[in-house]
Parts: sequence; structure tokens; C-alpha cells
Amino acid sequence: IIKADVQGSVEAVKQSLLKLSNEEIVIKCIHSGVGAINESDVTLAAASNAIIIGFNIRPDAQAKALADQEKVDVRLYRVIYNAIDDIESAMKGMLDPIYEEKVIGHVEVRQTYKASGIGTIAGSYVLDGIVQRGCSARITRDGEQIFDGKLASLKRFKDDVKEVKAGFECGLVFEGFNDIKVDDQIECYAMVEVPR
Repeated sequence: IIKADVQGSVEAVKQSLLKLSNEEIVIKCIHSGVGAINESDVTLAAASNAIIIGFNIRPDAQAKALADQEKVDVRLYRVIYNAIDDIESAMKGMLDPIYEEKVIGHVEVRQTYKASGIGTIAGSYVLDGIVQRGCSARITRDGEQIFDGKLASLKRFKDDVKEVKAGFECGLVFEGFNDIKVDDQIECYAMVEVPR
């Protein structure tokens, strides 16, 4: 719902906001008009789960009280670009995040140890990047991938650590995988959110 001080502003705000629609989120203007935000605007917004945008105007006292009571989002602006930026940010918050894989480090298995109650520990050397606790890992042997899953534990000597950098040794345990051998290559990766 768009309300403004003059008709020219109503149209300008309306057109600018409608242009923000994309394949995933469509902006609909269910009502627009000139003058203060009133109770009927708030009632309509509450019924249709809409937000009210006021440009160079304010809600009257009854409308403000009703908006607070009905938890209707009333946003007031004096500059059109602020309204556009705000709605664009709100839209980004509505989108499901997209994640992509980011390789964070490569590791080589140098020794293996059996530990009761834990399984096989891969005594490894970080070739480049870093290894982080809880990251995902792909293990390849002779050029063939044999595991793709989570790192269950990361240790330096006997201590649990958050990360190990290139040039250091560490002990790795993988979730549900114990068939680790010397010379296995491990690629560690994390899923990072892609900004929209």
C-alpha cells in the first residue's frame, strides 16, 4: 500500500517499487492514494499481509494505534531511493539462501592410527590453505574419489583444534569412514552463502 503527499509521488514510488519484482518475488501494489495513512489503509494491510509505505506523509493517530495493535509494518520515507533500498533489502531477506562450495585446503595422509572408540585417525600434512573443524572433505585415492562427507574431528597432537594451517600436521577423523590409507589426498571444502 503506497500513500504520498501528491499524486506524482504516488506514481513515482509505485513504478520504482514494481520494477524491483523478479522471477522469485513479485511486488504487488494493492492500493495507492494521496493523503495521510488512515485506519482503512491499516485494516486493508492487516487483511492482506501487506506493508504500508508513506512518502512525505505520516499516519494519523488512530491509524498508528491500529497499526501497532495489528502489527502492520508502516514505513515512512522522504527520499525515494531510501524506499527502494529498503524494499530491496527486505526482498533479499525473503529469498532462500544459495550456497556454493568453496575449497579451503588440501591435505595428504602421511600415517594412520587405530584408536578404540574413535576409528582410524589420519595423520596428515596440510599442503595448502587450511583445514577447519566441521568442514566437508573429499578423499581421493589413485585419482578416484572414495569418500565425500564430514570431518568428525580435527586434532593437533592430542588437542582438539578449530583449524590447522598449511605447513602443519594434524590428525583427522571422518564421519562414518575408516578406510583411510597413507598417500590418500584430501580436499577440504566449506559451503558458503552466495550474496544475492
